[in-house]
Amino acid sequence: MKLRTGLLLGTAFLAGITTGPSVERMAGPAVAHLLGNTALAREVAADNDNHSETLRLLTLFGTVLDLVRAEYVEPVSDKDLINNALDGMVSNLDPHSSYMNEKQYKDMQVQISGKFGGLGIQVQDQDGHVRVVSPMVGTPASRAGIKPGDFITEVDGKSLDGMTLDQAVTKMRGDPGTKITLTIIRAKAPKPLKFTMTREIVHIQVVTSALYGKTGYIHLNEFDDDTESGMHAAYDKLKAQAGGKLDGLVLDLRLNPGGKLDQAIAVSDDFIPEGEIVSIRGRHAENNHRWDAKGTDITNRLPIVVLINGGSASASEIVAGALQDHRRAVLLGEKSFGKGSVQSLIPVPGNGAVRLTTARYYTPSGRSIQGLGIAPDILVKESKDDEGIGYREADLKHIITNIGGNRSKAPVRTDLPAIASSIPDAPPANWPKFDLTKPNTDFQLQEGLRVVHAMAGLPPGELPNGAVENKTTSNAPSPTHVQQH
Repeated sequence: MKLRTGLLLGTAFLAGITTGPSVERMAGPAVAHLLGNTALAREVAADNDNHSETLRLLTLFGTVLDLVRAEYVEPVSDKDLINNALDGMVSNLDPHSSYMNEKQYKDMQVQISGKFGGLGIQVQDQDGHVRVVSPMVGTPASRAGIKPGDFITEVDGKSLDGMTLDQAVTKMRGDPGTKITLTIIRAKAPKPLKFTMTREIVHIQVVTSALYGKTGYIHLNEFDDDTESGMHAAYDKLKAQAGGKLDGLVLDLRLNPGGKLDQAIAVSDDFIPEGEIVSIRGRHAENNHRWDAKGTDITNRLPIVVLINGGSASASEIVAGALQDHRRAVLLGEKSFGKGSVQSLIPVPGNGAVRLTTARYYTPSGRSIQGLGIAPDILVKESKDDEGIGYREADLKHIITNIGGNRSKAPVRTDLPAIASSIPDAPPANWPKFDLTKPNTDFQLQEGLRVVHAMAGLPPGELPNGAVENKTTSNAPSPTHVQQH
């Protein structure tokens, strides 16, 4: 398989499939006689044994197929049975691999277009239940108060029990302007919660920016085709609004579930002047690749703080890990999601597509964050009673193992400003309730600004009431490791 960097949904998009020449294998003894190689003879004999086992298992598959087709209480088409088998075969490999039949593949393309009536929730299956990965900023779900880790149990009073994730997503979609009520189970909530929302065309605000004094703030909500260009434009605009010179930058990757690998590389390259950004390693050597910075830093070495939390995943973690390993930014917030794998989307002509995990990625220092996440340099919780987003990669079933990394933690920072030790890990008891749309309630942002000011040699400062906000909207694709609706 050959991968390219025009990659899909937080990881990799398969550009094409190449196969080597067909090799007819001779029986073990014949090969041994011709080559006189005992080790090779054993290898070929073992390969023949595997071939026989595969034939036996395929025969078993055909037997079960015949039994179900003949004896099941209701008639079932061969197409449904085979699709179910393919779905189980791929989806049980790991949480991010899946088989999509033709209809599901077309539905995914609708998701990518961003032109559907929905709520703006990214969801994933967990043990047969629908769990929220993240509500997208500025959508009905975000405004209603849906949170990461919530379980969706009912849609309009009807249970989702027994439905596949695709079936549940279909029930939640609908015509823009129509109402929908979700029943949610939330950790520590004494009883189920109900949220009534109005579906709308979901247009993702990929880049949101604001100017606090002379400190720039850029929030990346996803990594789509236009993320780097949108971020670059936002930075240039902030710099102009600051009179041509910024004191520093806060880059917010909280609740950013990922996106395209090439965009994560491009964003990292905007801040890292040289050295490795990320590498990927797969089962086959031709899938291994490393990307290096090209010697540019759009900020000219300004102080940078990156905000992360448990909703920062995949491409977000690539950016955070690269900036952390190069000591180009201070990471503040909570541990990230821990998705360190790469998925390739492989179309099957006329029959949908397979989304398959084909590699792991590694940060510049050689870390694999698969199942571990990236720990911030400065731990700061969202609220006083916040236990963080407990739902992470490590909580999913049959995740792939963390292997190949040469370390599990970032290099120790000894260069943080003195203020870092004085940053509290949670807001005070009288801190107002956090509201993402109200910067003055955002404790992590406030503390991030304090760190930037300290790194720039400025007084701590606070968020001014007259902050200038800018927004860039785009139709963003859904992330690889989740489904979006």
